[in-house]
Amino acid sequence: MKDSFDYQILNLTKDFYLSYPSPPYTELISKEQRPYNCLLIQSHYDYFICIPYRSSISHKYAFKFHNSARSKRTRSGLDYTKIIIVKNTRYLSGEDAIIDSDEYAETREHIETIKNEAIAYVDGYIDYINGTNTTCSKQELSRKYGFSSLKYFHNELGIVI
Repeated sequence: MKDSFDYQILNLTKDFYLSYPSPPYTELISKEQRPYNCLLIQSHYDYFICIPYRSSISHKYAFKFHNSARSKRTRSGLDYTKIIIVKNTRYLSGEDAIIDSDEYAETREHIETIKNEAIAYVDGYIDYINGTNTTCSKQELSRKYGFSSLKYFHNELGIVI
């Protein structure tokens, strides 16, 4: 079965981390020794959604793996709260990143769900910032988006405050 949209697993480049240093971009995840592997999906807008793979996620705003060896030890998955919006392709590595084969298989198996959840998370954030999200309480919205990295990508998302 052919996937109905494009996706790739890759890393962000050093250019990205030079453009978004911590501080002040403290919600972006990065490690000095290695880049994070990300699932990059093409959105229906003019940007890419980059969802980082994480070895331990303690909240519900993620796609959590259930069948991988790592997920049996930790709560590994794809973290929607740390989504990065990418328009500038120089921020994207041209080489596929290497991830655990069982997590790759689970990603492929659930790619439609992951894509839909990620887009819904981003769209929900836009509605939250614009004050049009009426499906959640203010407390739930704060919990869901309070530590989101999306706050750094208002220009890319077309949010004007």
